[in-house]
Amino acid sequence: MPERPRKRPTDLNRLAASVVNEATGNAPDPDAGKNPAAVALGRLGGAKGGKARAAKLAPERRQEIARQAATTRWGTRLAESGADESAPQ
Repeated sequence: MPERPRKRPTDLNRLAASVVNEATGNAPDPDAGKNPAAVALGRLGGAKGGKARAAKLAPERRQEIARQAATTRWGTRLAESGADESAPQ
């Protein structure tokens, strides 16, 4: 996955300072104060988390979670459209 660009400050003075620092190569490293081992562990957990959880869940429980998520996301619209929630898709 490509790295997301860092958010720039909204204050004009800070924005100008960050642009100058980037242009001159004096920009501070955003990962400077982080423990590399912790970063690697976090990345590892994030990479395998969803797949491992899906493999561990029973199909019925996975459907229940998906149904609850859909109801939360589309609850009022789903009820208004008259769609049958129990119908297989």
